[in-house]
Amino acid sequence: MVEDESPVRVDSWIWSVRLTKTRSLAAAACRAGHVRVNGERAKPAQTLRPGDEVRLFHAGRERVVVVSRLVRKRVGAPVAAECFVDNSPPVPPREVAAAVGVRDRGAGRPTKRDRREIERLRGVSGV
Repeated sequence: MVEDESPVRVDSWIWSVRLTKTRSLAAAACRAGHVRVNGERAKPAQTLRPGDEVRLFHAGRERVVVVSRLVRKRVGAPVAAECFVDNSPPVPPREVAAAVGVRDRGAGRPTKRDRREIERLRGVSGV
């Protein structure tokens, strides 16, 4: 389970410690530039060592973790928590997120009055 000698791919490690749900999502995040290892953009096959800092932007937030143990296979949550030190910024509370206006499904296009109200809520001034 724990492999300290052999190198581990960054996409495999991200998936193994449960930062992403699937390995393909981890590889896609690497290819899209959402994964950085020690400040440098990481390709999926890049190898990790203990002490490396991994920054992952996933699911709308940034995770900053420092590798403490290398694992090759997916492990349970208690073991995964021991494999890294989480230095991520705290998750903002839901109240801080901007409120989005909700229109009824099938209500059609907004009228001129509706658009003006939407612009007023967004703080956008008309031209």
